[in-house]
Amino acid sequence: MRKRLLVSTVVVAVVSVILLGVPLGVVATRLIRDEAQKRLNREAIQIADDVGQLRAEHQPLTAATLMAYTARDRELVVSLPGEGSLSAGEPIHGSIVKGTATGRFGDVVTVYASDRETTNQMATVWLVVAGLAIVALGAGVGLAVFQGRRLGRPLEDLAETAERLGSGDPTPRNRRYGVPEIDRVAQVLDDSAERIGQLLRAERALAANASHQLRTPLTALSMRLEEIVAIASQPDVRVEASAALAAAERLGSVVDALLAEHARSARTSMPEIVDVDDILEQQLVEWQPAFRRLGRDISIGGRRGLKASANPAILAQVVATLIDNSVIHGGGAVCLSARHAAGHVVLEVSDAGHGVPDVVVPHIFERSFSGSSSTGLGLSLARDLIEADGGRLELTQPRPPVFAIFLLPDSEV
Repeated sequence: MRKRLLVSTVVVAVVSVILLGVPLGVVATRLIRDEAQKRLNREAIQIADDVGQLRAEHQPLTAATLMAYTARDRELVVSLPGEGSLSAGEPIHGSIVKGTATGRFGDVVTVYASDRETTNQMATVWLVVAGLAIVALGAGVGLAVFQGRRLGRPLEDLAETAERLGSGDPTPRNRRYGVPEIDRVAQVLDDSAERIGQLLRAERALAANASHQLRTPLTALSMRLEEIVAIASQPDVRVEASAALAAAERLGSVVDALLAEHARSARTSMPEIVDVDDILEQQLVEWQPAFRRLGRDISIGGRRGLKASANPAILAQVVATLIDNSVIHGGGAVCLSARHAAGHVVLEVSDAGHGVPDVVVPHIFERSFSGSSSTGLGLSLARDLIEADGGRLELTQPRPPVFAIFLLPDSEV
């Protein structure tokens, strides 16, 4: 970049010098030559007037008389009609400039001068133009070098920052360079580093929590459910146990996906586009038997046909966690709905229960906190899961309770 900036600035300076300096030099030399010509013409006119005055007074006109009108480095020739010509002064050799005038009696006066002085003046003009051109080129090169350093170093720092982000170091550098456009890029990179750091911290917390809290209980739960399916004699029991076993296996696959090495690279690739209706209908089918047994209702509402960027297994598990929370702590009918608002696809799980107490609202997503006898682990894990996948989980209304999952929409939404 520095080389391109230097070359482009030098080219601009050279073109400017050619377009401005050459015409300036040409105009100045013409003015010098024209002024010299006009000066000799004025001398010739003055001498012609004096010669005419002498002839009018019938005074003799000789070469010695003309010497009084001849300056140094001048040659004077006066042509008298019918009488020949008279000359005075030293002959001029080399390039000359001449001025001519005609007197009242038809006398033709010609003044010759050497062109050396005019040539020297024109050479001086061209030397000045050349000097100014060199100064302009030097200033252009200096400016290009200064701008190259001013812009090159910040861009190298930004490239290094981006490389550090790509290598997994999300530490913001908080460097500013005094160039608004570059400072804007630096600010965006620092903000991205902050967000990446938050995502990495959420991922580490989630992985640690899932590793210690979920693996062993899930394995034990799956084994017990398999035993129930194998020994149960009542069809309803086998159906319920099979549904619970499927949910446990799905949760196990989510945990394995989060803890596996390929999960990190999967989140840096293109997000998967999820059909929200499929997720909600899947949950409706799985939870309807439990709600029928409790004498409650679960339904789907809101806008249909929405698509969002998410991991389908993670999204399904988070929705299932919210439904399970409504079963345990809520009351009445549960509604699963989707809508598009504020640039997000919003999935809402609501029920007709008494809602969340005011003392619990600020702490509802905190680990190991609960307003009842449960461990408080479900909602905390659900929020970690959805945040690690790029979404957000919020309690948007405490009474009646409404939990909302905010996801980035598909570009076609």
